[in-house]
Amino acid sequence: MRRVRTVGLTGGMASGKSVVAGILRSLGAVVIDADLIAREVVAPGTPALREIAVAFGPSVMDADGALNRRALAERIFGDPAARVTLNAITHPLIRQQMGEQVVRARAAHPDAIVVLDIPLLLDTAPADAYDLDGVLVVAVDDATQGARLAAREGIPLDVARQRLRAQRPLREKVALATWNIDNSGTPEDTRRQVEELWQSWHKIGS
Repeated sequence: MRRVRTVGLTGGMASGKSVVAGILRSLGAVVIDADLIAREVVAPGTPALREIAVAFGPSVMDADGALNRRALAERIFGDPAARVTLNAITHPLIRQQMGEQVVRARAAHPDAIVVLDIPLLLDTAPADAYDLDGVLVVAVDDATQGARLAAREGIPLDVARQRLRAQRPLREKVALATWNIDNSGTPEDTRRQVEELWQSWHKIGS
């Protein structure tokens, strides 16, 4: 069986994906964060930000010329066509930069497991966009996910549920996953699952 070298990590909003990414990093994985890259590609002065300003207008921009992420989120979560437009602007740039970071990570850490932390990996990314050995999905039950998102973003529960409906349901992602982590329990339980999975990855192909 092929050795595990590159893993796609995904989940849904407020599923605990970042928690799992942090645990994997502490165990020795090189984690490449798509969200961080997404912020970089729309930084002030970038071509992508200029395209967004043209496509969505001044309502999604701050007075200082930076992207108003909350305003943009409100716009795209209620408008599937707007979401497609945004993805068309940003996703090719994000995939390009992630690929470049993988190459650099491999050069610096040839034996490391590289984890690509991509929230929309099973929502919008082409199946062959990344050379992955498997996909890890972090999941929680629907009620927990909605409550966590509402608390995190400071929004009403019905708004949180609307945003979650804009993404592919977690149960569908779990069905497509190579590995799953259930983050509905305690932090200790989540860490135990991640540590067991980490150990199993090192046994594959050894």
